[in-house]
Amino acid sequence: MNPNHLTLGYRRVATRAAVLTAALVLSACATGPNANSRDPLEPFNRGVYGFNDAVDRAVVKPVAIAYRDVLPSPVRTGVSNFFSNLQDLWSFVNNTLQLKGEGAGNSIVRFGVNTVFGLGGLIDIASEMRIERFPEDFGQTLGHWGVGAGPYVVLPLLGPSTLRDTAALPVDMSGNGVSAVDDTATRNSATALGLVSRRAQLLEAGKMLDEVALDPYTFTRDAFLQRRLSLVYDGNPPMEEEPPAPNDNANP
Repeated sequence: MNPNHLTLGYRRVATRAAVLTAALVLSACATGPNANSRDPLEPFNRGVYGFNDAVDRAVVKPVAIAYRDVLPSPVRTGVSNFFSNLQDLWSFVNNTLQLKGEGAGNSIVRFGVNTVFGLGGLIDIASEMRIERFPEDFGQTLGHWGVGAGPYVVLPLLGPSTLRDTAALPVDMSGNGVSAVDDTATRNSATALGLVSRRAQLLEAGKMLDEVALDPYTFTRDAFLQRRLSLVYDGNPPMEEEPPAPNDNANP
């Protein structure tokens, strides 16, 4: 697979996602009265979920399995560390926007230590020094300042999201560090490598989902919403806003 084609398609989907989601939200009134209040677009979302699952099983998952099986573990760890180091820099920006001093301080120190002493981030020296990671993205920043999550939506190829996180997606992509690379081929290859690395890390979780969830869509939705709410409130979400726990007994 040509990484340039893969990443070009990915970036196009991401930059248009906010407009697409806004249009979908406007169509939510067409859903039935029994629709889940957090997932008014469920019929559409299930269709996109099925499409994403088919693409994953046919293309993305096999590539991730080959990546895991071919590359030695230290190499895969180095790749994961590299992209996590870039995320620390973006986390510094978002922690700063949220006025979280400890998170901002730790994030910039982690980035500096791992970049200088960890071979550009390939080695996670900061974790060995017990410098805690405070991951933050722009969707969390919007949530911190009171922007509601909005309806749950499944984006083509990109997967679970919310209206708020979809609106934040172009900003997050611009701040991921890779987008700053001038050479198009290098930038696209790095983006493709990051996507494959992240998918390879989820192989076991995907296997578990297939084995334990009677309705993978519902399980994925509830787990995603619960996790995002917890991240926005730093692990202490308001009880009245907390979504239901993942339910693998729900019927599709």
